[in-house]
Amino acid sequence: MTTFEYDVAIVGAGTSGCYAAATVAGAGYDVVIVERKTETEAGHIACGDALKGADKFPESIPKSHIEDSFTNTEVDHGRFEIPQEGVALDIPVPGELAVIDRYDYGRRLIDGAERADTTFHYDTVVQDVLQDDNGRVYGFEATKQGEHRRYEADIVLDGAGALSLLQDKADFESASFDTNVRYSQFSSAYREVIEVDEPVAWSDALVFKPTKRSAGYLWYFPRTPTEINVGLGFQMNEEPMQLVADLREDVQSRPELKNATVTDKLGAALPTRRPYDSAVAPGYMAIGDAAAHVNPISGGGIAGAAYAGQYAGEQAIEALETDDVSESSLWRYNKRVMEHYGGRYAALDTYNILSTAYDLDDLLALLASLPAEKLSDALYSGSANVGWGLKLRVLVRSFGHWGTLKNLYETKRLADRLLEHYGAYPDSPGGFSAWRRERDRIMDDIYAETGAEAKY
Repeated sequence: MTTFEYDVAIVGAGTSGCYAAATVAGAGYDVVIVERKTETEAGHIACGDALKGADKFPESIPKSHIEDSFTNTEVDHGRFEIPQEGVALDIPVPGELAVIDRYDYGRRLIDGAERADTTFHYDTVVQDVLQDDNGRVYGFEATKQGEHRRYEADIVLDGAGALSLLQDKADFESASFDTNVRYSQFSSAYREVIEVDEPVAWSDALVFKPTKRSAGYLWYFPRTPTEINVGLGFQMNEEPMQLVADLREDVQSRPELKNATVTDKLGAALPTRRPYDSAVAPGYMAIGDAAAHVNPISGGGIAGAAYAGQYAGEQAIEALETDDVSESSLWRYNKRVMEHYGGRYAALDTYNILSTAYDLDDLLALLASLPAEKLSDALYSGSANVGWGLKLRVLVRSFGHWGTLKNLYETKRLADRLLEHYGAYPDSPGGFSAWRRERDRIMDDIYAETGAEAKY
C-alpha cells in the first residue's frame, strides 16, 4: 500500500474541487485532487450546461480562463412550456446567462487548478474515510487499478457530488454536519446533447417543461442554435421514470428537433433540497453538490459550487496557518455560504414543498395566470413583492384557483420568514442548535400551511 501526505486532499475534480484546489495551492500549500475518472474523461460531467451568474467567478480560476467554453451568451430568459394550458411563459432572468460546453469548461477548470500547482491523481476511487478517535477526518483510502492507496491530509474537502460516498463512510455523530439527508431529497436525471439540421427559434431561451407526471421535468438548453442539451429528471420520492424512453418521446414530438442526432449522453443525481445546515466537521468540509449547493428549483449549481470551493479553500488556508482544523475553525465557511446564496436556496425549497401538496394541472394553471416578472423575482431571489394593484389583477386572472393562490401567498410569507432566519445564521457552532430549532419551527408552519408531508 502506498501512502500519500498532503496539506489538503480533495475528492472530485468538478467545479468546487478545482476552485478549492486553485485557492489553496495558489497560497503555496500542497494539494491533491483525487478523481475517479481517467485523465481523458475528467471534466465530463452530466449537467444541463446552463450557467446563471456567468459574469462572476472567483479569481483563483478567473472568468477569462474559462469563458471560451461559453458557447451561447445570447440566452436571456427562461421559457416555461405549460402544455395543459397551451401556453409558454417567457420569464426574465436577472444577471448574465450562458450555456456552456461542459466538457471544455471542465478541462479548463482542471488546467486552472494545475497552473496553481495542484497535483491530480486520476482513475482513483475512494473506498473509505480515515478518522481518529475524536472524530477528526484526516484522510481516506482509495484504489487505483487494483492498487490500494492511503491519503493523509490536514484537511479533506469532499467535492464528490450528490450522495457522496465519504458521507456514508464518515461518523459525524459528534459534529454539527448535516446527516438529515435522504434519497427522496434528490432527483435522478439523464441528459443528451443533440444536433439538429436547422436553428431552433428559441436559441435565446432556457426551455423548461413538465412531464406527464408531476414527478418529472424536462429541459431544452441551446448550446448553439443547432446543438441542444436536452434532459429529463424525476424526484426520487416518486416512482422511477423511464428516463431515456420518456426523453426520446418528447424530443421526437417536437418538429424543430426532427432527425436530431445524439452526440453525447450521461446521467447523474441532482440535489433538489436546501443546502446542508452545516457542511463542516473536524478536518472536513463538503463543497458544491456534496453539500447541496444547488438552486433547488432551477437545478443551477455551477456558480454556487465555484464560490463554495473558494470559501472552503480560504477557510482551509486559515485553518492551516493557525494549526487548527476543528469544527469551530472551519465554521465561517458555513456562514459565508448561507449569507451568499444558501439562505435564498433554502427559501426557494419552500415552493418545492408546496408543489408536492397540489395536483400538477392546478398548479400549472395558476402559474399561467401569474405575471412573468413576479415569477422571475420568486425564482431567483427567493421572494417577490406583490402590491395591491397586482394582487387585484392576479385575482381576476386566476379565477377558479383562489384557494391555491391563497396558499401560494401564505407560502411566500413563510419563505420570507425563513429567508430572514437564515440571515441570522450563527457565527459559531455554539449557536447552531438554537438556530436550527427555530428554523424547524418555521418549517413546521410551512408543512401545516401547505399540507405537504415533511421533507426533512
